[in-house]
Amino acid sequence: MTLQARLDAAIDAAIDAALVTRIVGCVVLVHQQGQPVYARAAGLADRETGRPMQLDAIFRLASVTKPIVTTTALHMADLGLLSLDDPVAAYLPYFTPKAPDGSRPDILLRHLMSHTSGLGYNVPPNVAGGLSGPLMPLTENLRRLSRQPLIFAPGTGWEYGMSIDVLGGVIAAITRSTLAETVARYVTGPLGMADTAFGVTDPGRLVPAYMDGTPPQRMADLQQVPSDDGSLTLFDQTRIFLPKAPQSGGAGMAGTAADVMKLLEAVRTATILTAATRNASLSNQIGDLPRRDTDAGKRFGFLGAVTIDPALAQFPVPVGTVDWGGAWGHNWIIDPGSETTIVTLTNTLWEGCNGPFRADIAAAVFG
Repeated sequence: MTLQARLDAAIDAAIDAALVTRIVGCVVLVHQQGQPVYARAAGLADRETGRPMQLDAIFRLASVTKPIVTTTALHMADLGLLSLDDPVAAYLPYFTPKAPDGSRPDILLRHLMSHTSGLGYNVPPNVAGGLSGPLMPLTENLRRLSRQPLIFAPGTGWEYGMSIDVLGGVIAAITRSTLAETVARYVTGPLGMADTAFGVTDPGRLVPAYMDGTPPQRMADLQQVPSDDGSLTLFDQTRIFLPKAPQSGGAGMAGTAADVMKLLEAVRTATILTAATRNASLSNQIGDLPRRDTDAGKRFGFLGAVTIDPALAQFPVPVGTVDWGGAWGHNWIIDPGSETTIVTLTNTLWEGCNGPFRADIAAAVFG
């Protein structure tokens, strides 16, 4: 089968109502050696109105925001505006949370980018984690976060959490601007990512969200969604329209698949970063630090997980492939070896983010 036939089969199997529908709608893009080789919008953007998915559909990006904000910081480092070994407190003097031993160790910018800062997502209700939470300026949100103790001393563990929200606060402080203006100045503007912002450029193209079910169920504006581990995550679909929400560097943007592809290809080809910074961003930055059992076979760089054992990871990609996702239903992949980049944005969580669908797409591309 051809690449197109394999991808079409994987997508059709996920959206086919005659089978077990897992995805309501999606946009899948694949580039190889810098050239587009596959682009498809499939299924429905809005099942209840019958609106078909379009290639220019706008999605709430959730953690796909993270590589955008991290690339902004890395580009600023290449320009000499910051160093990865700078302490956070050099820019945010109030951000000195306590370690478990009661000390207040330096959190370096590289700790934020690699999620080895000791910050997690288990935050109190008065802190906005990015998908929901109280409305306040970003600085106030980070002040509240700084009062929570670290899970571990920086550099001694790995935990996914609000590190990139703090990184967003740092780069906004450096530019004496907002995070949105900083990202637009250094990344989304130069790359022509016209539909990616801390807001929605065209509400008519924004897709509503669905959660896993048989078939997937349309989410309410404010919806508690269970995870595989039994925990609940609160999702707020209205948040992307609320300018008073803190601009979350970890989860606060909306955009299109084409814009995400522009970012990832600019990283892969070192057109937005120097070659050395690109190489660092796509390589293991956490050494042998333990990760979650569900992350077996993977390490972490500055932008996403680095696969070192595809069999252990149960992810059919080449060694050295980097990937990550977004909780609203997304996944992206960069394979530096074969010069392949994949963007998969869906309107269905968790299936589109870390369910079998992402492995189906990877298997279709890498065979």
